[in-house]
Amino acid sequence: MLELREGACFPRVLVGVNVVLALVDAIIAVLAFYQLIRIHSRNSQVVWTRQKVFHLMIGSSSMGYFIYFVLALIAACKGWPCWSNSCGFIVMAFPKILFFAAFLLLLSFWVDLCHQANDEDDEYEESSSQEALLDKTSNKPSSSKTDGHRKRFPLHFFNVGSRQKIVILVTVLVFVVMMACALIIWIGMGKNHIDSAVVARVYVDFFAIAILLLGGALACYGLLLCLKISKVRSEQASSEMWKFAGVAVVSVLCFTSSSFVALLTDIPMLYHWYRHRVNVVCASLLLIVYFFIGSSIPSAFILWIMRELPPSVVANIREASTIAFIADSSPSVHHPWCWTAATQNQISEEG
Repeated sequence: MLELREGACFPRVLVGVNVVLALVDAIIAVLAFYQLIRIHSRNSQVVWTRQKVFHLMIGSSSMGYFIYFVLALIAACKGWPCWSNSCGFIVMAFPKILFFAAFLLLLSFWVDLCHQANDEDDEYEESSSQEALLDKTSNKPSSSKTDGHRKRFPLHFFNVGSRQKIVILVTVLVFVVMMACALIIWIGMGKNHIDSAVVARVYVDFFAIAILLLGGALACYGLLLCLKISKVRSEQASSEMWKFAGVAVVSVLCFTSSSFVALLTDIPMLYHWYRHRVNVVCASLLLIVYFFIGSSIPSAFILWIMRELPPSVVANIREASTIAFIADSSPSVHHPWCWTAATQNQISEEG
């Protein structure tokens, strides 16, 4: 058991684990942003699409974790007073919020897909249910007036569906709660009865429960989607079913493990390094479970699932745009559950 003191650097084992975790997150962030640039270069007509937003959020979250690990090592050696209070808390919490928002957004798409059979008419009007989970392309019939408008304004922005508005609201609320906790922690640095560690503990527990519930919801809706897709006998449906099942299994396993680490240990609050007595080996293993298994693996798996690039926009296609961020007004596809819908075939046929 080792007591970490203020102004003292981490033990070599913890330093090594932090460096490895930082490198992993840096690689994920670079891959996400690189893929985002490639996607945008192939389809720059639509400013934001589902695929682009996911890559941006995953990349930003991973970059935030990279910054956290680097600053944690520097702050431990330099003995930054603010880091062990509000500054360290904000840098620790912010990338987790982006990570949570990305998978909550994914859940909202799954909810749209699961309920599209019962709400077919309403979803057709809202357009979101007609889109694939991570659809990349679609053809949209338009009037001459709309075509003229689009010629004058070639860049398209996204429309936000009703369920995705809830995602934005929840994310903003979580961010506000985090900033409120950071303010209380900062006030607790003065001479008062506020215990900063207790405030941080409450927030970490609250967020761990939210992540645990998110993993359970992804598992439930992933199972429902797999049951729906299993009724369709085709090679494409089977492939898509395994993608849904894979994301659901990875999410529930990784989120459950990281949530229990957060609820039962002080690993998320290791920025309070001088207030803890830690077993170096145990702390290193828990860091790997909480950050690598809990965040890096799900992020990397999502990037792998979404690795396919949308088809290039060619001159002889009047309009082949990437699906908007949340909703679009394109007609329904034959397999709306697909990660990559059959619109590529439609484009090739039209071409």
